[in-house]
Amino acid sequence: MAKIKLEYLWLDGYKPTQNLRSKTKVEEHENFQGTIEELGLWSFDGSSTQQASGGSSDCILKPVAIYPDPSRINGYLVMTEVLNADGTPHESNARATIEDDDNDFWFGFEQEYFIMNTKTELPLGFPRGGYPAPQGMYYCSVGGRHTHGRDLVEEHANLCIDAGLNFEGINQEVASGQWEFQLFAKGAKKAGDEIWVARYLLDRLTEGRGMYIEYHPKPLGDTDWNGSGMHANFSNSILRTCGSKEKYAEICEAFRPVVDEHIAVYGEFNEQRLTGKHETASINDFSWGVSDRGASIRIPIIAVEKGYKGWLEDRRPSSNADPYKVAARIIKTVKPVK
Repeated sequence: MAKIKLEYLWLDGYKPTQNLRSKTKVEEHENFQGTIEELGLWSFDGSSTQQASGGSSDCILKPVAIYPDPSRINGYLVMTEVLNADGTPHESNARATIEDDDNDFWFGFEQEYFIMNTKTELPLGFPRGGYPAPQGMYYCSVGGRHTHGRDLVEEHANLCIDAGLNFEGINQEVASGQWEFQLFAKGAKKAGDEIWVARYLLDRLTEGRGMYIEYHPKPLGDTDWNGSGMHANFSNSILRTCGSKEKYAEICEAFRPVVDEHIAVYGEFNEQRLTGKHETASINDFSWGVSDRGASIRIPIIAVEKGYKGWLEDRRPSSNADPYKVAARIIKTVKPVK
């Protein structure tokens, strides 16, 4: 019999931006295979996470995905959904609202973030009380003058790959101390699971290093520095196979009447980022175009070159958005288009 450390992860009930929570369950198993079927439900005090009242505080954690934990011996990361005591999905459980049981929707998320110094509360590379050289030389840079935080980023990439996430890449972004990683999954729920597990690994990695991760979409305020997003690349069978410019246009136009509904779940403080500047479309407008990074939705040039067989990129979700909510809303808009 071996003792297995199971780190149960869940999203709390804070509004509008939920936070990751986790706790460890140690169990004895013989020949543990690392599957969901071997795991049981667990409970937690929902009154401490804005998910229940003190008089009836138990909430249930239902395992939905499991990954090896590369930082622990006999450790696993368990992504869970939060349920009410009667077994129904909790109101904070956005994963349960995703209508993609056949995994027809594929998502690739581009998660941007800033690495912050805990003492200065500024991004790496920013001097106290001032600014580094203007942005321009940081994007995909190399060398100590413009590149800050690579050790952390590389270690995070290794952890994600070792955990079995479908991790697709990293790059330094436009601002100093700003980075991005990319994940892809076939199935909206799996894509959301993997973003949250990757965020957990990244946040945990900063502990004890004098750093923290900032997911605020515009942490430097109204300055000439880029904000952070979580661009959502998505496709379904139609987008992958239709070969029709007109069908792509129809799907893009399906977003126009529901702009407010999308913005409502695309992240807190996103109005500070979606200004029409710094490679964003204005939050007050809706647009789409081929290879247009200033549009709300971009049609990648690769999809066009393949005869309109590919995917679309919604550039509006912010870096602090919940991928479950983003995916659920995109599916709700796109699915009726036949």
